Amino acid sequence: MAKTILVIDDSASLRQLVRLTLLASGYEVIEADDGLTALQVLDGRKIHLAVCDVNMPGLDGISFVAQARQRMAYKFLPVIMLTTENQQEKKEKGKAAGARAWIVKPFSPPQLMEAVGKLCLP
Repeated sequence: MAKTILVIDDSASLRQLVRLTLLASGYEVIEADDGLTALQVLDGRKIHLAVCDVNMPGLDGISFVAQARQRMAYKFLPVIMLTTENQQEKKEKGKAAGARAWIVKPFSPPQLMEAVGKLCLP
């Protein structure tokens, strides 16, 4: 059975790029356009990994990670932050919230897949 990855970004074109990259590697993909919508997806179903932007309307990515961690079923959900943000302070906030990796846009599909491969274990 394929692993399911939640992709959260307010940019439809970025979600499409990430989705196509993940689908090509055999993953199932669920998309959300902001943190609030992503929290609705966390309804008990098995999500193996999340790839999340930081700056989004509604609920930003770091707040999404913090709130997802408060749900027992998603307490250990691995999260990759995929963002234009590269300030150390933001990275530290992301790590404190529970993010496991930080990739700065623009990114290459192999770079994303390397991080996915390390965090989305069998």
